Amino acid sequence: MKKNLPANSKRANQPTVRLAPSLICLDLCNLEREVARLEALGLDWLHVDILDGQFSPSLPIGLDVVRQLRKKTRLLFDTHLMVRDNEFFIRELTTFGIQRLCFHPETTLHVDRMIGLIRDQGIEAGIALTPAAPLSFLDYIADRLDFVLLMLINPGFAGHPGQTQVPYAARKVAECHAYLQKHGRNIPIEVDGRISFDTIPNLVAAGADILVAGTSCLFDKNGSWPENLARTNQAINTGLKKRKNKSNIHSLGGTASRLR
Repeated sequence: MKKNLPANSKRANQPTVRLAPSLICLDLCNLEREVARLEALGLDWLHVDILDGQFSPSLPIGLDVVRQLRKKTRLLFDTHLMVRDNEFFIRELTTFGIQRLCFHPETTLHVDRMIGLIRDQGIEAGIALTPAAPLSFLDYIADRLDFVLLMLINPGFAGHPGQTQVPYAARKVAECHAYLQKHGRNIPIEVDGRISFDTIPNLVAAGADILVAGTSCLFDKNGSWPENLARTNQAINTGLKKRKNKSNIHSLGGTASRLR
């Protein structure tokens, strides 16, 4: 039995797209104030990246920061491991009161065992894939997962100048959606990396259910957080309309073929 899980975490019960603001894009010297601002906006998730300086070159926060912050906010912690020693971090983080945790399968010899360590604590377990990582990583474990996170930039530094979303981002989301549908897995797809006002519509239309919000949308320097949230929601709604139109076209196509 899972505990403390986000509401509407399954795609079938999730008519809207969720935002998970990125912790490392906040003012790290004033985190309690910053998460209070997110709560005031009506947001309820926080995306927490845990990096070890090896899998990814950056090292923005440590475990004690996450442990202390957990006591300061009602936000649900959507945690993403980018580390080499998954078992150590999983055993630590699962005692903090987090709700979701994903890791990269290429960083461990025992993927299924790591999933079990997470799920045994009543926490949603996910697999994170770097941009070029194949969807075949999901073979044999798809039925053990609660979500899939797709990285759309290579691991690095938040807001690093010149780093752009990979050109095949929307295609990978669409192919992941098709893969999950084929395997009967009605679980959400989370996307992470340069999620911007311009890229959101196509990502949502392709099947993205959770957006990690960073410096290209919610924390864009050209607007206030409320202004950026309004623009983000507008982009999401555009994407949902495109998704619905695609679904309607496919339904009509299927009907026409059956009538022939």
